[in-house]
Amino acid sequence: MSEKPARDLTPASVNIEAYDAWLFDMDGVLTKTASVHAEAWKEAFDAFLIEETKRTGKAYAPFDAEGDYEKYVDGEPREDGVRNFLAARGIKLPEGADSDSPDARTVEGLGNRKNDLVLQVMKIKGVAVFDGAVALVKELRSLGIKVAVVSASENTKAALKAAGIIDLFDAFIDGYVVKERHLAGKPAPDSYLEGAKELGVEPVKAVVIEDALAGVEAGRAGHFGLVVGVDNHDTADTHEYADELRAHGADVVVTDLAELLGDRSG
Repeated sequence: MSEKPARDLTPASVNIEAYDAWLFDMDGVLTKTASVHAEAWKEAFDAFLIEETKRTGKAYAPFDAEGDYEKYVDGEPREDGVRNFLAARGIKLPEGADSDSPDARTVEGLGNRKNDLVLQVMKIKGVAVFDGAVALVKELRSLGIKVAVVSASENTKAALKAAGIIDLFDAFIDGYVVKERHLAGKPAPDSYLEGAKELGVEPVKAVVIEDALAGVEAGRAGHFGLVVGVDNHDTADTHEYADELRAHGADVVVTDLAELLGDRSG
């Protein structure tokens, strides 16, 4: 599928009523769970790498909760994230099965270890939301515009319930749906195209909202009407990640989704 070139728009130039559906990524867009996932991946991977060093005598660089998270696991189905990172460290594991113990030396086992850690944190600390994102969703709903969540996480519904916002959405394409329907992970557009299909809307009349580079690439590859990049990154250069989002396909970049509401936010 050829890619449609991105536009360089400003938040003020976006007419939110020009689109029939909005498709939101969850972690880092709706919920403040991206850091929770990154920390859980680090704990799971670092413990595994220590075990591997003891088993093989080889030394492995630990998981970087910023660089490695963004490069190998952000926006990916859990098993793909495991495969991606371990491949970067020269490690290949047996696939295993969904029912594998978190201690199993398999792709599924390591993924389950990470998942258990995330669920523990959500249970103890709950899930915080981005207020601007929730305000945008509520405004879209008041206008009769359809909204869906598209996330590779199998914990999507659990996180949205914990955050108290699950009732705001018309459809959910989560990690379970991705697996059951054999959808390719981001940056392939499959999950977003499935979300548009679920809502009965053509991609050109839908918006993709993402904070991950692979996610904005998926929106661009799917020929969606608008791709919004969300820059929640703290960097020395405040424009650095925003520029990366645009380079990967975002038509417009915001730090707070309330920017798209313009005068409505008042």
